[in-house]
Amino acid sequence: MALGRYGIWSIELRAQPNADNGEVIEAVQELEELGYGALWIGGNSDISHAAPLVEATSSIVLATGILSIWEHDPADVAARHTALTAAHPGRFLLGLGASHAKLAAAYERPYSKMVSYLDALDAAEPPVPVNERVLAALGPKMLKLAADRAVGAHPYLVTAEHTAEARSILGESALLAPELKVVLEPDPERARAIARDYLAHYLALPNYTNNFLRLGFTEDDFANGGSDRLVDAVVAWGDAERVRARTDEFLAAGADHLALQLVEPSDAKGLPREGYRRLAEVLRLKG
Repeated sequence: MALGRYGIWSIELRAQPNADNGEVIEAVQELEELGYGALWIGGNSDISHAAPLVEATSSIVLATGILSIWEHDPADVAARHTALTAAHPGRFLLGLGASHAKLAAAYERPYSKMVSYLDALDAAEPPVPVNERVLAALGPKMLKLAADRAVGAHPYLVTAEHTAEARSILGESALLAPELKVVLEPDPERARAIARDYLAHYLALPNYTNNFLRLGFTEDDFANGGSDRLVDAVVAWGDAERVRARTDEFLAAGADHLALQLVEPSDAKGLPREGYRRLAEVLRLKG
């Protein structure tokens, strides 16, 4: 599946069933024209959020980033996956994740649940192919599972150091497609303020903070939206040169593909289409 080097991660760019999705479809068609290889539909996304976008485009890969294994029946997911990929082969990647205890009422033993969910996808008729599914993975056990039972891993909110560790666990052949937040703002104080405003929600989720603790951060790094050290590690902010240098760090650490999430000020309105254009220029997608 040709993801290319760069994709976009977005909660807003999702189609809604039985709705007028014209603006979202136009935005995704433009992402394809700009040269992005994939769109990762963020949050608790579903195949129904991706299917109309696959149908309206010709080459960009649509991925769920992620579909919660607590909220979707695996037999139903397998059936809808089969229908979509039969009509549009090579265009949809099923991203699966265990979400968070605060967000999933039935949450317990996420690793065991993921194993049983993958077993069910394998037992479906037809099954979901291993190379058409990817796992949201942070810790070593889930990363190993991603290498053994999926095409690879899609870690969210990680550092370049985590990317290097993930690559060593996954091996050379597995896909590694981390998410990376981008703030196109050269002023350090303003850029970090935008980032902190967005990060505060995630720093209340133990899956992420526990991973940061494993990487050498401390509880002090989680206060008030994140320390400078933490913000700088998980967000690529700055001018074009600085942002390119940060994305290069993740690629050099072992990432095959970066799912870039454009973070704008909290009072920004509408889809950030101009930001996607600017980011495409920063990354020299057409260069």
